[in-house]
Amino acid sequence: MTPDDLVLTPTGLRFQGRRFPVTIGRNGITTAKREGDGATPAGQHRIVGLLYRPDRIARTAVPRWAVPIGPQDLWCDAPDHTDYNHMVRAPFGDSHEKLRRADPLYDLVLITDWNWPWAVPGKGSAIFLHLQRRPGYPTAGCVAFRRADLFWVVNRLRPGARLIVRPH
Repeated sequence: MTPDDLVLTPTGLRFQGRRFPVTIGRNGITTAKREGDGATPAGQHRIVGLLYRPDRIARTAVPRWAVPIGPQDLWCDAPDHTDYNHMVRAPFGDSHEKLRRADPLYDLVLITDWNWPWAVPGKGSAIFLHLQRRPGYPTAGCVAFRRADLFWVVNRLRPGARLIVRPH
């Protein structure tokens, strides 16, 4: 491990000497991730991207490597589709998540390399680090932060850093 790694612990996420309260998947941590299981996958996951809502967050508030989320941006979660676990654009007829949501969950999103870029059908998609719905409210498998904490992290994080999730 390096100081640039994000390490999930039973008491929060450790990064650069600080510990942040986070929430994880409603079904805890798993070593056998499946699409829709509500669990956070164990392992070492590289951070491969950063997305933000330019209509809600100023460009100057995020690092240069951040990519704006447009109105047509989606994430494919259809296991049998060739774009499974990849960003796609509307119109898109198969199962997907909207990245430009009405709520603030995806206003700021770190993308991990879980089951990416060569996705195994059904092994899970869209494992992100994003904003919390509210403290203690579980995710569908992602890691969720308080707004101020996620901004602190993304402005100190380097692309290629790792999220380390150990099974409990």
